[in-house]
Amino acid sequence: MKLSNKVAVVTGAASGMGKAIAELYAKEGAKVIAADLNMDGTKAVVETITKNGGTAIAVQSNVAKLEDIENMIDTAVKEFGTLDILVNNAGIMDGFEPVGDINDDRWDLIFDINTKSVMRAMRKAIPIFLEKGKGVIINVASTGGLNGAHAGAAYGASKHAVVGLTKNTGYMYANKGIRCNAIAPGGVKTNIAASMKNINEFGMGRTQAVHAVMPRMGEADEIAAVALFLALDESSFVNGTVLVADGGWTAAF
Repeated sequence: MKLSNKVAVVTGAASGMGKAIAELYAKEGAKVIAADLNMDGTKAVVETITKNGGTAIAVQSNVAKLEDIENMIDTAVKEFGTLDILVNNAGIMDGFEPVGDINDDRWDLIFDINTKSVMRAMRKAIPIFLEKGKGVIINVASTGGLNGAHAGAAYGASKHAVVGLTKNTGYMYANKGIRCNAIAPGGVKTNIAASMKNINEFGMGRTQAVHAVMPRMGEADEIAAVALFLALDESSFVNGTVLVADGGWTAAF
C-alpha cells in the first residue's frame, strides 16, 4: 500500500471529492480523520472505509470555526500519534455574483470556509510537520482560482487566495521537508451546487460562453487520484504549484 503508516486529515469528507480522497487514502493504508459538518455523511464514509479493512475516524467539523479545525488535527495526533498529510478540501460556491452585487455577509462566509479555514488548518499542522521534518499539504483550489470566468467574484477571489497561499507556503517551508501544493479541478460531479444560493442571472450569463466549451465533467475519483499522487514520495520534487485537473478546459481559456 502506498500510504502505509501515514496519518491524513481530509476536510469536506462526507461527499464528493473529499469522500473519494478519504476512501482512496484509506485503501492505500493511511489512517484517516474524515472531517465534515455533515456528521451522518462522514460516519457513512468511515463505515465504508472500515468495512473495506481501512482505518478512519469521523470528526464533525465546521471549518468556519477555529476550534473545530484545531480539534480535527488534535484528534489525529491523539488517536494516531501524528499527522503526515493535510487535505484542505472543504468549500462552498457563490451564486455567480459579480462584485457589484456581492454582499458582505456572503463574501465573509465564502472566505471563512474557502480561504481562512485553509490558513488555519495549515497553521495548526505546520508545527507538527516542522518537528517531524516532513509533511504534505494539499489544498483543493479550483480553475476558478486561475481565471475570472468560472464563478462569481467571491468564489473566484477566495480560490485565487488559496493558490497564493499555497505557493507562498510551498516556498517558505521548502527546506524544512514540507511540501504544499494545490489541485485546481474543473467541473466535477459533486454536490457543491447545493451551496449555491440565489443565482445571479447577469453573472451566470457572463460565464456561459466559457462553461459551454468544457470538454466534460470530471469524476470525484479522478481528483482523488491526483491527491494521492501529491501525497506520495514519488511527487517529492513537486512543491508550491497548482496541478490543474480539468480535462483540458483551461487549455481553451
